Amino acid sequence: MSVRNLTVLGSTGSIGVSTLDVVRRHPDRFRVIALCAHCQVDRLFAQCCEFKPRFAVVKDVALATELQKRLERAGCETQVEFGEDALVRMAQLPEADSVMAAIVGSAGLRPTLAAAVAGKRILLANKEALVMAGPVFMRTVKDSGAVLLPIDSEHNAIFQSLPANYRGDSGRCGVRHLLLTASGGPFRDTPRSDLAHVTPDQACAHPNWAMGRKISVDSATMMNKGLEVIEAHWLFNVPPARIEVVIHPQSVIHSLVQYVDGSVLAELGNPDMRTPIAHALAYPERIESGVEPLNLFDIGALQFTRPDLERFPCLALAYRALRRGDSAPAILNAANEVAVQMFLEGRIRFTAISDIVEKTMDRVAVMPLSSIDEVLYADLCARRAAQSAVDEMVVA
Repeated sequence: MSVRNLTVLGSTGSIGVSTLDVVRRHPDRFRVIALCAHCQVDRLFAQCCEFKPRFAVVKDVALATELQKRLERAGCETQVEFGEDALVRMAQLPEADSVMAAIVGSAGLRPTLAAAVAGKRILLANKEALVMAGPVFMRTVKDSGAVLLPIDSEHNAIFQSLPANYRGDSGRCGVRHLLLTASGGPFRDTPRSDLAHVTPDQACAHPNWAMGRKISVDSATMMNKGLEVIEAHWLFNVPPARIEVVIHPQSVIHSLVQYVDGSVLAELGNPDMRTPIAHALAYPERIESGVEPLNLFDIGALQFTRPDLERFPCLALAYRALRRGDSAPAILNAANEVAVQMFLEGRIRFTAISDIVEKTMDRVAVMPLSSIDEVLYADLCARRAAQSAVDEMVVA
C-alpha cells in the first residue's frame, strides 16, 4: 500500500482524535497534510507538534495568531490559517488524496462538499452533508469521481455487509432491508414522565460510546439514528420503507443487511470508532486499529427490540422528512441543531427538542434542492423558524 496523504477536518473532536490514533500506529502508511479544528488550540497544538502537518486551521484570526506563535516557539513549521474558506482549501489540497470529514453538524457541509468537488477519497463522518444536501452531494460525488467511504459505525457495517461490487443496485444484488442498530441511549428504559426533567449531563452520558455533547444528545433523542436513516438512503440508494431501526443495547452488532434469500449479514465488534476508521483509512486492505478483539463468551446474550416512537418522536420526524424529500431533511437538521443547543444551554427541556423540530417542519416551506446555495437558504430559514419556536416556548 502506498502512503496516503490525509487532511483531517475536525481533528480535535472524538472522531479526529481516534483517526490520529490509528494514523499514529501506521506511520509508514499515512502522512498528515492538514489538521483543522474550531477552537481547541491546546489539543491542536499538541497534534501539530506530533504529526507536523503543513497546515493547521482554526476558527478565527485571534486563535490563528496564538497558535502560530506557539508553534514557532516549539520549532514546528506548520502554517496556520483560519475561517471557513481555509477549511475549503484544506479539503481540496492537491497533495492530500484523502479527507477525513469529521466536523460535526452543518458547519462541515461546505468543506465536505469541496472535497467531493475535488474528487477526493472522502472518509465521511459528517452525516449532515448527506442529510442536508443529499441530491447535491451525491451528484457531485458521481460527477467528480470522488470515493465515498462511510465512517459512522452503522453505515460502515452496512458497507462491509454488502457485496463488494455493490453500486447502489439493491434490487439486482438481492438486498431486502437495511437494519440500523441503535443502543437506545441513556433513556431507553427511563419512565416517560421523567424525561422532561433530564439534564444535559444526563443526556450526554451515553452507555456505550464516547462522543461529543451534541451527538450524545442526538443519541439520547434518537435523532442521531434518524439522521443515519437519511444518510443510509443516500449512501446505498435504498428507499425509506426498506431501512429499519433496531434497538440493540449491547452495541455489538453495528448494523445488518437482510437479503431476499433469507440471509442476514452483520458486522460485529467492540463499540470503538477506531474500527470503522481503520477500515476506511486502509480500504480495501485491513490494518490494526488498537481495538480489543470481540469476546463473544463475555457478552453472552444479544437483545433486539423495536424502537418506541412515542418515547423517541425525533426518529419518526426523521422518517417523515425523508419521505417528504427535497429540503425537508435540511429543515429537520437545522431545527434539531438549534433545539439541541438551546437544551445544552438550559433554555428548553429535553422533551421540547422534538417539539421545536416538529413546529419548524410544519412552518417552513419545503423546496427542491439543486445547489449548495439553495441548501444553505433552507437551512437559514429553518434556523430562524426554530429560534422563533424556542422564543415562544421560553416566553410561555
